[in-house]
Amino acid sequence: METPSPLSALRQWLQENHLDGMIVPRTDAWQSEYCAPYDNKLAWLTGFDGSAGLALVLKDRALLFVDGRYQVQARMQVNMDDFEIHHLHNEPLAEWLASHLDANSRIAFDALLMTRTEYQQLSTTPVEFVPLKVSPFDTLWTDRPAAPAGLIREMPVEVSGESSAHKRQRVAEMLAAEGADYLAVTLPDNIAWLVNVRGSDIPTSPVPLSFALLSRQGELEWFVNGDKLRELPASALEGLVISPEDDFVRRCQQRSEGKRVWVDADSAPVALHFAIEPQGEIIWQADPITLLKAHKNAVELAGYRESHHYDGAAWVNFLAWLSHEVPQREAAGQPLTELEAQAQQLIFRQQQPGFIEQSFGTISAAASNAAMCHYHSSEATNKALTSAHFYLNDSGGQYHNGTTDATRTLAYGNLDAQQRLHYTAVLKGFLALITLQFPSGSQGHQLDAFARRPLWELGLDYDHGTGHGVGHQSLIHENPHRIAKKVNPWPLVAGNIITIEPGYYQAQSHGIRIENQVEIVDSQPGFCKFASLTLIPIDLSQVEMQLLSDREKQWLDDYHQQVREALSPLVSSDARPWLFAATAPIRVQAG
Repeated sequence: METPSPLSALRQWLQENHLDGMIVPRTDAWQSEYCAPYDNKLAWLTGFDGSAGLALVLKDRALLFVDGRYQVQARMQVNMDDFEIHHLHNEPLAEWLASHLDANSRIAFDALLMTRTEYQQLSTTPVEFVPLKVSPFDTLWTDRPAAPAGLIREMPVEVSGESSAHKRQRVAEMLAAEGADYLAVTLPDNIAWLVNVRGSDIPTSPVPLSFALLSRQGELEWFVNGDKLRELPASALEGLVISPEDDFVRRCQQRSEGKRVWVDADSAPVALHFAIEPQGEIIWQADPITLLKAHKNAVELAGYRESHHYDGAAWVNFLAWLSHEVPQREAAGQPLTELEAQAQQLIFRQQQPGFIEQSFGTISAAASNAAMCHYHSSEATNKALTSAHFYLNDSGGQYHNGTTDATRTLAYGNLDAQQRLHYTAVLKGFLALITLQFPSGSQGHQLDAFARRPLWELGLDYDHGTGHGVGHQSLIHENPHRIAKKVNPWPLVAGNIITIEPGYYQAQSHGIRIENQVEIVDSQPGFCKFASLTLIPIDLSQVEMQLLSDREKQWLDDYHQQVREALSPLVSSDARPWLFAATAPIRVQAG
């Protein structure tokens, strides 16, 4: 017999269990952006492998909701005869359910894969939501990959800047002040920060998948697969109680009777709501560790700066190599490809001190592939780098003392006037934000428009955020800070790390993005500014110089001088001439 498709198998299971549909999110129990293959049920069901989305499977319809980054990609990966593509934010699932389903509809969901905030939004609809006791994927997904079991390593205090015991005490004092008895910690990067460890469950995301329960006395029970701990020194586990990962929800239920438990509604699974609230009280507030972690200490900041020097050297070696290889290979009729470029870039990073792994999958995108802002090259899509098109590279590294993330858009010939104008507008938006002085405590959405204005003036825009927090040898997208149109209520202050990355994408033609990682530092009293951590030359070959102000040109010259002075001792002798040419003052380059 022919094996049924995942969609058909799930529909059959729903029918057998008297359910009208099921919500299948692209997430795991930890709300990971990059979930392990074991947890990527959405990819198994639909074929879509982007980092954000969810499916709604009904008896006679199947819908895939993705955000603006993935509208093109989803249509390329998904069988459009089976799935309708909807916008995750412009037409939210709750609104769709309210307008299309009646009150008798029974829609299943996994309570470990939905946050309390998401559950509340859906509960405004007339639909009956049914939490599953058994996941259908345990039986339907017959070739499911193994659950992640990556080893955990210590993050020494010489790199973290603060002992785990001191961190636990700081958080415990916050619990006492709030009248909470426990804090349920469900974000892996928060636990990694609290315990001073890093993990290897998911490539490029060096945080162990686990849960934790912290008491107001500072006692921590860590719910983690014990096999992951076998290489940790005993000193790293001092003062901790280790329990199986699967015991977490049950332990929260046991400990909560007559107690107050602090839970983050935006990140914790709604399963905690069902487990705790019958006999205990939940304080629904943001996990306090999230904000503590985002304020980097002096040791962490020093680590970021050093890792960016090494990463900048790797970038310069790579860009100098590209400047030689792209035209030579094109002239020989064997053009360099996206996959070849990203492979060589990794080799240059691997030569740097303290490099561990990439901080995310490299976006190596030539020509129209760059119009998909989260594109990843494959043998099927691999394009050539030529003088006729832009080449966009967005990549970063995990170093022993920091995490890097940068994007450069490059050209190896004179492009048409429209593309040059688009590139100039993106650059002007980047300059408008990175040179901004702003009141300390400003919020990301208050700054977002500065980067978009040059594009808006052309009637253009981009459908992604302008910046995100970056973890310290941790997640590439770190909460809570964002620069985007969407309201982000968290104050930006000195000691925060964030990116600045405006872009523009024209479908079937080209994509442009310029990104630097920055440290927020004090400026005039009561004000902050951005100090660039990223040290990589910016390609000025396609800039309409007459559209740049003297102030913008001066910033570029000053930045390039900083890059040249910092990296010239670190780059290869072959790359040094290219570095000096790429960072020469604008008047010299223009001449």
